[in-house]
Formats: sequence, structure tokens, C-alpha cells
Amino acid sequence: MRRRISKKQALALFVTAAMLTACSQGKTAQSDAAKESAASTELGSTESAASAEGTAESSSESGVAESTESGANQSAEESTESSAEAALPANPGDIVAVSPSGAQFPDMDLVVPTTEPAPEIIRIGTRNWIVKDLQARLMELGFMDNDEPTDYYGEVTAAAVKVYQRQNKLPQDGIVGESTLKAIMDENAHYYTAQEGDSGTDIVTLQQRLYQLGYLAQTADVNGTFDGKTLAAVQKFQQMNGLGQDGKVGLKTMNLIYSDEVKPNMVVYGEKSDIVMAAQQRLKELGYLTGEADGNFGLGTVMAIKEFQSRNNQVVDGYLGPGTRDALNSPNAQAFGLTLGDESESVERVQELLSKWGYLDKQLATGYYGDATKNAVKAFQERNGLSTDGMVGAATMAKLASNDVVRPAPKPKAKTKTQNNDRPKNGGSKSNNSGSQGGGGGSSYTYSGSGSVGTLLSVASSKLGTPYVWGAKGDSAFDCSGFVYWCLNHSGVSQSYMTSGGWASSGRGQRINNFSDLQAGDIIVVSGHVGIVAGGGSVIDASSSNGRVVHRSLNGWWQRNFICGWRIF
Repeated sequence: MRRRISKKQALALFVTAAMLTACSQGKTAQSDAAKESAASTELGSTESAASAEGTAESSSESGVAESTESGANQSAEESTESSAEAALPANPGDIVAVSPSGAQFPDMDLVVPTTEPAPEIIRIGTRNWIVKDLQARLMELGFMDNDEPTDYYGEVTAAAVKVYQRQNKLPQDGIVGESTLKAIMDENAHYYTAQEGDSGTDIVTLQQRLYQLGYLAQTADVNGTFDGKTLAAVQKFQQMNGLGQDGKVGLKTMNLIYSDEVKPNMVVYGEKSDIVMAAQQRLKELGYLTGEADGNFGLGTVMAIKEFQSRNNQVVDGYLGPGTRDALNSPNAQAFGLTLGDESESVERVQELLSKWGYLDKQLATGYYGDATKNAVKAFQERNGLSTDGMVGAATMAKLASNDVVRPAPKPKAKTKTQNNDRPKNGGSKSNNSGSQGGGGGSSYTYSGSGSVGTLLSVASSKLGTPYVWGAKGDSAFDCSGFVYWCLNHSGVSQSYMTSGGWASSGRGQRINNFSDLQAGDIIVVSGHVGIVAGGGSVIDASSSNGRVVHRSLNGWWQRNFICGWRIF
């Protein structure tokens, strides 16, 4: 194993190597001189002695000469080792022996440091390797949304640093100096916590969710300041959800607020009241409820509320909270209608009727509303004098269920190639995607296909460079889940807003469990983040670490954090 050494250590080794070379050459010269002396003595003795006697004396003197030579060699070696010993490092086994004819530094791995040193001050616009470590730590502590860290220190990172500084009683300037960096990187650094007296965009997001869950009574309470009303709301939330009532919002409280297990402070399943009656009447008026409005909050009402929430920019939780009641009573409330991307028993019923009247292949009655179903609905609407929007609203549904239906025009006998974008019953993939897109690849790829996937990626690409803002859903700013929500809704898919955690178990479309099976147009879900697969080994997403919507490589970071994908088209 090679060891990296400093310049000072390299200089010491240079001196040592030179000494070893000189000593080795001296030892060789002494050995040669001793051999020549012994040879001369041996020759003289042989000439002057009798044959037997001379041979014995020669042998004797030869032994003396060899002894002398051995002593000289030993003396030279001891001298060499003594002089070099002080210069050798603690582990001489790391030094390769040198030879007179060899390289001056055989097999020495001298590495000159090339890494740019970390700056003393990190501010907006800084690019340095230390920013990656900083972002990763802020994400780990809960101050930034999870994302692939970058070396760029932008507005989003600065905002996260300000929240950290606020929590740790440091000057809130968003600038990372020695003290702030040391505090953030410390292994005992505190995780995100919001408490009374705090103010910021993170408090606005918290208050909005508390309002939706019925713990804050009025929209005016969503003011960005953790005041007395917010404190009381948090404590009430903690009480009803079995948490310690300290009035502080840490990771446990924040995660529970958006989980499926949250207990709201509102009208829920099993209750009976005039509030439920009024909500049912409005749901029936908008086409979401088919049963009677009896004031009982039963399963049918829960499903109707969820359908309404999914089409009206609400968190889909089935609760009748303040936010849902406001949206329900709004003149801009969206009426019920099955549309592209929906998947339910209602969709399957519509498909069966379309098949009955000859507008859709029976094999495509799978319960998923894909392109083939949309095209069949448009053809049905056109032939039956309805608005050709491709959505199944009350009028289209009534016509489908009647016996007064105009069938499709006769098809020409020549065989034509038809497009099939719905999922067949055997579970095969749809045909308008561009193939597997797992692995790396550059961000310059442009999807060349058409259909719904092409529309989605065109919509997503139109927002490249738009700023990242936590909790934003467009049009001028997004967070990761808000970006996916906006793009789907602007591509003809009626999609409710979900956090990245919600996407992990959304149930929309076909679930993709293998990273290598991802295709263009799929929604990719990783730990704490979500994006849109763009094909060619790339992804389009609202990136907190980049501070904007980007088109980048679907690299190893995405694969390591991969949870699942969802194929909507």
C-alpha cells in the first residue's frame, strides 16, 4: 500500500536515499580493494613456497585475507546503517531499497496536494468542495430538503443556514464563517427545531399544515411567526397525537404532521353533524357523492372528500378540515370528472361501457385512465354531440349509461397501426416511452417522442431555471413535489399535491420497483426527493442544492437513494 507524504517528509527521504547510495558505493570500493590485496599476497606466497607447504601457506593467507575483507565489509555496513539510521522514518519498511544503477526514488508515490483549500468565508456564489459537505450535513439535520449535494452555495443553502443560525443563536446573515461551519459539522449539532419566537418561510409551511388539520382556526393565523396561537396549536397537535407537549416542532413532530397516521382536529369518519350534511350536499352538487346527504360521515363521504381533494389542490387525507371546507365552498371548486392518470373502479366501469359501445378494446378495461381511454372518450363525445375534452364528467357519464348511444363510424378494412398507451391486463409496458433510462448520462438529452410523455417533458423543460422555494407549487417557484404536481396538472393529468413522502406510496399509475426499469415520463421517488425521468439517463427536478429547476444526470446518487417510480402514462 502506498502512503502519501508531505514535502518535508519527501526531503528527508531524498537525503536518506543519497546517503544510502554513497554508502553502498563506498562499501563496493572497499570490498574490491580488499580482494585485490588478498590476490597479490596469495600470488607472492605461491611463487616462494614449496608445493605442499606453499599451498598450505597460500590457503592460510587466503583465509586471513577473506577474514580481513569480511571485517572491512562489516565495518562499512555498520557505518552506513549508523549514519542512515537517524534519517529513516519510524517505519523503514515503507522505503524500497535503492541500487547504484536504479532510479533515484524507486516506487515512491510522491503526491503534490492539488485540492483547493476551503475558503475562510462561504457566501452566496461560492463554489468549493466544502459546500457539498455542508449541504449534506444540513440535509441530515433537517434544515434542507434531501437532494444530491452540489459545490454551489446559493440562495436555498443560505436560507437553510439562516434557519440553523436562528436556532443556534448565531447572527442570521446566511454567511458561513469558521464558527458557523464548526457548529454545523459538529457531531453533536442539533437537529431542526421550530419554537415560539421564530419567524421565516419554514414557519409559514408549518402553519399552513396546522390550519389544514384544524389546529389553527383562521387563515389569518398563517403569518410566518411562531406566536402564541401557533404554540397552542402545536401543543394541541402533540397532545392528540401522543407526543410530548413541549410546543416545539422537531423532526418527530414535523414528520408526523405529513404522515398517514396523523390525527386531525376536525370532523372525521364516524361523526354525524350539520357540518357533515352541508359538506355532503356540496359534494353531491359537484358530482363527487352519489348517495344521500344524511349527515353521517361514512366511508362513501370519506372517498368523496378524497376525490375532491385530489382535484382541488388539497392534501389527500379524507378529513373535513378548514382548508378542505374553504375549497369545497369556493365558487372555483373543480367538479368531479375522470381524466388522464386516474385509476379506480369508476374508471374501469367507464372503460367497460366504452367497450360495450365499440369505442375501446375490452382488454384495456384495467381501471387505469391512459391515452387510449382518453382517445376513446373523445371519439365517443364527438359522435354523441358532447364537448370533446376527453374527460368523463356528469354529462358524458349519463350518455354512456343510457341506451341512446351513437356507435363509432365503420372502420376502413385496411389494417391501420393503432397507438396503445394504456396498460394491458397482462401487465406489459405501454409503447410510447423511450426505453430503459437507468444509469448515468448527460443532461443534454432531448426526448424525441410524442404523446403524453412528450407533453409532460415539454412542460417540465419550460420551467428549467425557475427558482427553488420550499413549499412552492408554481408558477414562478417550486419545491421538488410542487414541481411534479404542477407539471402533471399542466399536462392533462388531474393530480393532487403530495409531499415526496406521499409519492412513495401514492398508488398513482404503475409502480416501478427497479431503478433499471425507469422510462422517460416516469416519476422517480428517492429518499426525501422526487423528480421526472427525462430519458437518456437524465432527470428534470426542482433541486434544493442547485437552487432551481435543473436537467441533470440520473447518476449513482439517485440509484443509491431510489425508493420507486410511478408510470402515469
